[in-house]
Amino acid sequence: MNKLSISVALLLCLLSCTRVAKQSNSDQSAIKVVKVLSDSVVTRESFIATLQPNYVAVVQPRVSGYLSAKMFDNGMPVRRGQVIFRIDSREQMANLLSAKADYTTAKANAIEAQNNYNRAVPLVAIDAISQAQFDQYKAQYEAAMAATASAEQRVKNSELEVEYTTIRAAIDGVISASEAYIGDFVGPGTKFSTLTRIENVDTLCANIAIPMAQYLNLSGRKSFTYNNEGLLSDITLSLADGSLYPFKGSYSYTKSAVADTEGTIIIVVSFPNPHYLLKSGQFARLSANVGRYMERITVPATAVRQNQGVNSVWVITPDSVAEYRQVTVVSNDGENIALKGLNKGESVALDGNAKLTNGQKVNILL
Repeated sequence: MNKLSISVALLLCLLSCTRVAKQSNSDQSAIKVVKVLSDSVVTRESFIATLQPNYVAVVQPRVSGYLSAKMFDNGMPVRRGQVIFRIDSREQMANLLSAKADYTTAKANAIEAQNNYNRAVPLVAIDAISQAQFDQYKAQYEAAMAATASAEQRVKNSELEVEYTTIRAAIDGVISASEAYIGDFVGPGTKFSTLTRIENVDTLCANIAIPMAQYLNLSGRKSFTYNNEGLLSDITLSLADGSLYPFKGSYSYTKSAVADTEGTIIIVVSFPNPHYLLKSGQFARLSANVGRYMERITVPATAVRQNQGVNSVWVITPDSVAEYRQVTVVSNDGENIALKGLNKGESVALDGNAKLTNGQKVNILL
């Protein structure tokens, strides 16, 4: 063998050893790990709901008559006490004048009856008139006084009817369109017994539906209760553009009761709407902490992989071996994920997940 052959052989041997060394080093990947922690977290849920007005006032005329004026624009805000309709009041005014005339007559009759009674009092005392005549004067006087009171009440009722021909907004809110037009006969017992609705939109409400089984689990209760004020917290609302509504919601009341073992409960939450940014009837995405705080296993979000709906992590055993494990996500706040399937104190890989294989030996970066 000449010198050239020896040199080539030595070079090939060196290259082969280098390749083996590199392959040996590649068997161990250097990765970052983190210890699994136990944290006290709350379950955060998302809900889709339709916003509804806090209160709706139904506008119904109290007297019948022909509609003479409509004094609002459809779909516009109105203030409490604002005049929104007028009914032709001529019939009510005629009834008022008649009632006042009857009252005047009744007062005159009462004065005459009182005078007769007053004159009869001393006469019956000296037996100038019989007791029967005195009782008659007394009865006429009492009847006249009762007739006067009745006539006076009819005047007040007639005045109310005249007042009712002017219809005012009962609350602040947004007024709906009316199906009645000027000239239509409206009022109780007519086709137009209801003229319109006024929705109070200073506060809007949303219904949150929670299945009973979930409700019992999250609340820690054994049965349903009407007082669920502490069940929801940190209630937020996302607008159509994805931005967060600046005002948080609050618990209002529990809408309906259901059986303890099945069904759904409806929790009503309310949102202040001082700038009328929210609209009645719009869909809204709500988010809230539901139930009490409980101990949960948490890891950073970067440690969890999702593939075709399956969540998994790489657990690093004490002897630095990678172990694939499927887990169940309980909650996710974007930075940390609460899981089921891990134990406190175990180590999971933070990065390099795509390069790991089950049973692979790894180097842990400190």
